[in-house]
Amino acid sequence: MNFKGIFYYLGLSCWPVTVLSFVNILYSSYFDHYLNLNSYLLTLFISLFFVFLFYLISKNAVKNISFYEQLFLIFIVYFFASLLISIPYYFSYYQISFIDSLFEAVSGLTTTGFTIFSNVKFLDPTLIIWRSTSHWIGGLFFFIFLILIFSSFKNDYKLTYLIYNPDKANNLSKEIKKTILKVFFLYSFLTLIIFILFNLSGIRLFNSLNLTMTVSSAGGFLPTNSLSDIIKTTSQEITLSFGLIVSTLSLYFFYSLLSNLRNIKYHYEDIIILGGVFLFSLILFFSIGQINFLEIFLNVLSSLSNSGISYYQPPKNFYLFFIFLTIIGGSLISNSNGIKFIRIYILFKSTIVELFKLVTPNIIIDQKILNTKHKINNDNLNSSFIIFICFFISIFILSSILAAGGLNFEKSFKLSILTITNTVNSSLYGVAEINFLNLLTSSKIAIILFMVLGKIELLSLFLIIKKAISRK
Repeated sequence: MNFKGIFYYLGLSCWPVTVLSFVNILYSSYFDHYLNLNSYLLTLFISLFFVFLFYLISKNAVKNISFYEQLFLIFIVYFFASLLISIPYYFSYYQISFIDSLFEAVSGLTTTGFTIFSNVKFLDPTLIIWRSTSHWIGGLFFFIFLILIFSSFKNDYKLTYLIYNPDKANNLSKEIKKTILKVFFLYSFLTLIIFILFNLSGIRLFNSLNLTMTVSSAGGFLPTNSLSDIIKTTSQEITLSFGLIVSTLSLYFFYSLLSNLRNIKYHYEDIIILGGVFLFSLILFFSIGQINFLEIFLNVLSSLSNSGISYYQPPKNFYLFFIFLTIIGGSLISNSNGIKFIRIYILFKSTIVELFKLVTPNIIIDQKILNTKHKINNDNLNSSFIIFICFFISIFILSSILAAGGLNFEKSFKLSILTITNTVNSSLYGVAEINFLNLLTSSKIAIILFMVLGKIELLSLFLIIKKAISRK
């Protein structure tokens, strides 16, 4: 294994934490928030130390690493970056244990949003910013992983090649700096637009900043105890809707929107998802009744984007419907992280095709994927099916561990789905009251592991293990 190459990219992943530490030091100094200043200084020095250490180790390294090494790198990045992000929690005034600090850090970096804090509004403002920004960094990491690593045609179990990509698929050895810069600037630009709109809608600056970091990355951390404390007017609801749409749709959709409008017609997946949002919202609007359509629309978007932040609590008999929406997820090149619409589409269409063949063997059926040039083949069908199986294996394993840890079956089942789809436990799903601080250590460790696996999927772990065994 090319460990020097892995250390090179691991060193690069430390830079966002370094920058975040420096920004928090400036913020603490300017606004006289010295309560946790030393913890940010410590994080800055530790992250800089590892940046230079990994640079020295990988100075003459071969930068081209294999797909399996790239998967291993993702695991290392999530856990190592989370360790760095956990430092301000662990050394904060609030006396948080190491496991709880790591839990909060992984929840932030994977944009899940589970929290050990029961009363967020009493937290130090710098720690609130630290939480929200960890979401944004996690979203950036995931976009880079999707475009640079998961675009391997040979092992593309994320199926990213099925969507419109103006740059075609890249791998980690080709134009890495150019691609990372493009992703960073586009992601930053969309974040800035959301931030400006939040401010124009009347949300105070501090809440706008934190909510922007959360919404743009499809995260679940809030700067207050309730979203209703921030979103109070129709213009704010509309802005929040736009932010959730950004996190639901493909990053390339907005690239086409900004660079070449004519390419919008190739984003079939995103167009269908937008149509689905309105369709699901209308169904719920007429089913529930006596509710504002925009509130229903926000909840549907929140679930499809795998954010999970709740603006309106639906009736109990609709909890499973919103959980179903989290499973569908959003576009392939987005921060939303359910099974994804495209995989469900492939499995559903393949089933219909096989049924028609049984009835009429000689029939010729169009097997194109969303009216693109791609057709359903055995590789993407098998990939979709395996991911589907891995998803339910993950639910079974995690829910069993959580049930053994004291949660009842319903909460264990719901929380397992939300963990694997990286969706926060809000009132949308009837599990908002879960206190993560009081969970058993074994349950917290299991959730930490599956939050990461939810981001890159259980199949990736199987592939790494298979590769390691084959080498022996």
